[in-house]
Amino acid sequence: MARSVRRRQRLFLVRRALVKVLVYLAILPMAGFIILPFAWMVSSSFKPIGSGIRFPPQFIPNPVVFSNYPLVFKTIPFLTYMRNSLIVTGGVIVGELLSSSVAAFAFARLRFPGREALFILVLATMMIPYPVVMVPTFVLFNLLRWVDTYLPLIVPAYFAPPFAVFLLRQFFLTVNRELDDAAKVDGCNEWRILFQILMPLSKPALTTVAIFSFTANWNDFLGPLIYLNSARKFTLALGINYLRNFRGGGDLAPQMAASVMFVLPCVILFFAAQRYFVQGIVTTGLKG
Repeated sequence: MARSVRRRQRLFLVRRALVKVLVYLAILPMAGFIILPFAWMVSSSFKPIGSGIRFPPQFIPNPVVFSNYPLVFKTIPFLTYMRNSLIVTGGVIVGELLSSSVAAFAFARLRFPGREALFILVLATMMIPYPVVMVPTFVLFNLLRWVDTYLPLIVPAYFAPPFAVFLLRQFFLTVNRELDDAAKVDGCNEWRILFQILMPLSKPALTTVAIFSFTANWNDFLGPLIYLNSARKFTLALGINYLRNFRGGGDLAPQMAASVMFVLPCVILFFAAQRYFVQGIVTTGLKG
């Protein structure tokens, strides 16, 4: 009897190991296909000047050069553009977290007539394509004399972006309502319940919103292209576009070096907050 049990356990372990091997073998080619563009970008950043347009293309740089990175700083004011991107992205993250938290709290914890219909209306705004509102929004900001400032890029985040509202509302629904009742017994109002109880418990969801907001605004090219005219105010996504004209635009090595430095903050942020990010994605999908 004991031998039979041990044999079954061994068979179960062997089958589970085989399943894992098959899953990894299936995932590995897809992972390589996804990583290939990033690997090509990094490889091209270490290639000599002019090797980016050679045919057939050479994946491994030979020789390996590091001069493309200092060349980026000599060609464009990279640090100035990075500072501008940090100003815009930081302002958007703060506004999005504050406004979306308040709106999500109202939809998740407060009871008022038309709450569900209003929430559906908020979600419906996500289906409006940006080109549809691009021209009227520009006309509005132009009348406000906000063109060539960072205000058109930052201020809309303070009006509760619907995707962030949706994520935070889903997370707030998973928090036990008895905490609200206990807080009200102790004399807390809704603002204190939000900022002293729900917000500290919502770190995974808030981190998820912050990561989405950072990557979206850090990589935003169209917004700065529309509203910024002065070169000294350009964000990094818009500023490194000048490298396309370097030596007639036929040299990819400086462009790839700038792109590596441009993508690096997003990669570092994701791996630094990966635990909270995955936890936030999982928990926000528990309730609908």
